[in-house]
Amino acid sequence: MTGLVIVGHGTRSAAGVDQFAALVGRVRRRGDVGDVEGGFIELSRPPLTDAVGALVARGHRALVALPLVLTAAGHGKGDIPAAMAREQERHPGLTYRYGRALGPHPLLHDALEQRIDAALAGADRAGTALEGADRAGTWVALIGRGSTDPDANAEVAKVARLLWEGRGYAGVEPGFVSLASPSVPAVLERLRRLGARRIVVAPYFLFAGVLPDRIVAQSAEFAAAHPDLDVRVAEVIGDCDALADLVRERHTEALAGDIRMNCDTCAYRVLMPGFADKVGRPQRPHDHPDDPVGHHHHGHDHHHGHDHGSVAVVGGGPGPDDLITVRGRALLDAADVVVADRLAPTGLLTGLRPDVLVIDAAKVPRGPSMAQEAINAALVSHARAGRRVVRLKGGDPYVFGRGHEEVQACAAAGVPVTVVPGVSSAIAAPALAGVPVTHRGVAHDVTVVSGHLPPGHPDSLVDWAALARARGTVVLLMAVDTIAKIASVLIEHGRAPETPVLAVQDAGQPDQRSLPARLDEIGALAAREEIRPPAVFVVGPVVALTTTGPTV
Repeated sequence: MTGLVIVGHGTRSAAGVDQFAALVGRVRRRGDVGDVEGGFIELSRPPLTDAVGALVARGHRALVALPLVLTAAGHGKGDIPAAMAREQERHPGLTYRYGRALGPHPLLHDALEQRIDAALAGADRAGTALEGADRAGTWVALIGRGSTDPDANAEVAKVARLLWEGRGYAGVEPGFVSLASPSVPAVLERLRRLGARRIVVAPYFLFAGVLPDRIVAQSAEFAAAHPDLDVRVAEVIGDCDALADLVRERHTEALAGDIRMNCDTCAYRVLMPGFADKVGRPQRPHDHPDDPVGHHHHGHDHHHGHDHGSVAVVGGGPGPDDLITVRGRALLDAADVVVADRLAPTGLLTGLRPDVLVIDAAKVPRGPSMAQEAINAALVSHARAGRRVVRLKGGDPYVFGRGHEEVQACAAAGVPVTVVPGVSSAIAAPALAGVPVTHRGVAHDVTVVSGHLPPGHPDSLVDWAALARARGTVVLLMAVDTIAKIASVLIEHGRAPETPVLAVQDAGQPDQRSLPARLDEIGALAAREEIRPPAVFVVGPVVALTTTGPTV
């Protein structure tokens, strides 16, 4: 005999918990799906472990685990299977078949239609059949939870279209209350501009909760600011026969092995633009407050989602927005928090979601500077709060970028961290100025040097004498203030005074400057032309190969 465990996410809303329990009771009373229990993976009682334990105690060794979620996002794809795996460890020999998420499904569309029409009819006409004119003048804003999973967000858009088809509404526009765009106010504003005068906001939620309450509040706020609009909010789907019917259908599918999961656009299996961080992400169960093995009590901020936090230290490239790597851009698009350097491609920040927190971690020469300790602390604290953090740096994180210090801080704090290489200005700036740092028969080596400390400084680790004796290319970073002293020492130890040098300022930007000089003249030229950071100096015979002339 196979038992059915209905698995909910959990909510801080007592009304939502009661509605879930009522639905489980409704399914149980029907008596057509066998033995039934229900439990939550977090936030609410009863926990999943109690529900599974009750079924096992009644002799079940095979279960159907049905995720009571509308869309197959992170909870359905990872959290619930991981929690069930833990139950199998607790109960050796336990097997289970996993059902699929509920929607989109015509039964739910019909339930949504009933909720919308009830809001449209009002208390005085509740339960009456609506005339075509009532729907024809009504726009619907279908508001889903919002997810970092593209499949889930796409399903909400699909439901909006299916809800529109054939039902006679003026239009149905999808939106989200958290984690994804467009937001509730943005959807309402779009409908207003399209000429809507009557709007029903339809929460695409099963039960009451914090987020449906937020939808009501945001809708009321928009309505108060636009008194010429008739804005109404429909009820959530709630405990009903249609939902119980769908649970039975999903249970039958699972028993028959007809699950039909959609893996074609699953961000956990396929690299989707903006979601590169999800591919292959391990499944970890939530620790429920009432689970005896749960020593970490989640206090999730629903605005930022439920994924365990992580940090990605991303090299943004030499400055222009379009020279970041594909993986770096994908992680940036999926971020909840971005800690950005002054030399990072900050133009990309304007395209982030409105709810993304951007922290300015600029280190301006002789100006404002965020301490490295404060940067490390920000990365760790936001990741520990369950957020996906991107540390967006200029160039490559490991080329004079202090990136490894940040990686070490995250690792010491137990925060998952990954590094995404970037195009270093040491290579990009010469290339953008038409200079190859190596060329057959001209230079077989290239040395990248920090000029932050001048020759002779007690903390300098550079062997300037050995560097002067080398015959290859030298690329100097952070050397605007020290270039005259560096040139003098290189000449003193053997570099020819006539060695060509190119100063490249603001590489890749519209105001890029490329100024050639001899090694014995570069200090004076830099002062005369007022070279300012960010600038790169290229020293060596490859400078003569430049394919572009000087620019000022």
